[in-house]
Amino acid sequence: MFEAIDPAKFGTLIEISALINSNYGDATSLLTQILESATRLTEGEASSLILRDRDTGKLRFEIALGPKGRDVKKFLLNPGEGIAGWVALHGRSLIVNDTDTDSRFYADISKSIGYPTYSILAVPMRVREETVGVIEILNKKQKKYFTQDDLRWLEIFSVQAALAIENARYLEKAQEEIHYLRDQVQAEKGWHNLIAKSPLILEKLDLIERVAKTDSSVLILGESGVGKELFAEQVHLRSARAAKTFVRVNCAALPEGLLESELFGHVKGAFTDAVQNRRGRFELADGGTIFLDEIGDLPLKLQAKLLRVLQQRTFERVGSSDPITVDVRIVAATNRDIEGLVERGEFRSDLYYRLNVLPLHVPPLRQRKEDIPALADFFLKKFSRETNKRFAGFTEAAMELMLSYSWPGNVRELENAVERAVVIAKESRIGARDLLLGSGAADTDEYKGKSLKEALSIFKKHFIMKGLEDNHWNQTETAKVLDIQRTYLSRLIKELDISNPKE
Repeated sequence: MFEAIDPAKFGTLIEISALINSNYGDATSLLTQILESATRLTEGEASSLILRDRDTGKLRFEIALGPKGRDVKKFLLNPGEGIAGWVALHGRSLIVNDTDTDSRFYADISKSIGYPTYSILAVPMRVREETVGVIEILNKKQKKYFTQDDLRWLEIFSVQAALAIENARYLEKAQEEIHYLRDQVQAEKGWHNLIAKSPLILEKLDLIERVAKTDSSVLILGESGVGKELFAEQVHLRSARAAKTFVRVNCAALPEGLLESELFGHVKGAFTDAVQNRRGRFELADGGTIFLDEIGDLPLKLQAKLLRVLQQRTFERVGSSDPITVDVRIVAATNRDIEGLVERGEFRSDLYYRLNVLPLHVPPLRQRKEDIPALADFFLKKFSRETNKRFAGFTEAAMELMLSYSWPGNVRELENAVERAVVIAKESRIGARDLLLGSGAADTDEYKGKSLKEALSIFKKHFIMKGLEDNHWNQTETAKVLDIQRTYLSRLIKELDISNPKE
């Protein structure tokens, strides 16, 4: 029985219960509130909410309150290690009012952070008979002893915390499924997710909202890998043309002869392989939007023809003199210094001015650090699903590394780094070493002079070939060892042109 009924304590319990039952959206804030209340009502000086990893059994400090809370979160506990480890392993509560006399006490953390611990109150958190973590209160104020009454109150708070965790799991799983299905629908239509948290990008999206309502040409500028195509999609999706076709053309991917036919079409007999009439991309985009990526690489001859489309909305197919009229909005993009190209006579000034009616500069990732955590989390979930591996997120060290790294390859480099980390990581959280950035990256001669994409392909090829060799080229067994889906392994083998040298 409780010593005395405290209205303040019961009021706190009722308040938190109401939040849990109202599908409180932010689980971390709710758990923090539960821990703060538990610490206050048991008169502790510091506290932690520690979660257990299902696969490894290791314990991580999800929330830590007190003067050394930030430092504590950098540590992991092995199964059974310390008072919290013992409680998690045995599923039983503990009061330790003199840590010096208890052999289960793990003093290394206290010594490392310079915070003496002389008493501990710890209770397990259970979800459906599973111990998911531990709530731990340190040092009762005025060096008093923790009591059985403190323990009973903390056990009630642990039940509330466990309910919050269970609700958060269900909500997270439901949201992941909804987002996955939405992403699948978008992917089938060719659309990409644009993740935006930074004020710089939110400002660009606000500008796009206004720009999209017009039919004026848009020129998107920015470094390689910043996601210019995604912004072009947003221009189309937020416009009155959204229900019509969005056509993509990479002007640097095809030689001049093929590019002209690709853009404007051709008639039968226009050249050797022209066995029938063919509509070009501009005709296919009639009523919608055409996205001309790498416009800075467009040959001068085609620049003149494109200028005519912009001015008169007409053109002829290759091999024909019959004019074709289209209603198309043009969105172009380049990572080149297009003004420099104009000055050197490599790009027509009249075309540049026609394209540059509404310029949009996409800042590099290093200038919008606020986007990095959200982008990294998005890519982690994407590749976790592809490889059938589950991760609890990134370690604090990994996140600090990503936030301090300059990302010369921008969002594309971040995506590649996370994919690589997902493939090689062995712990429940992606660590700094898994990212292989900066000093952690390979520096062998094989990678020198290579682009990031080429270096990543080389790394993945060696990594997968080693796995295949170790498993006698059995793809099913290799997929199990690498902890990825067999279909994903087969796709990588094909993409990376991997073959058994003995065959």
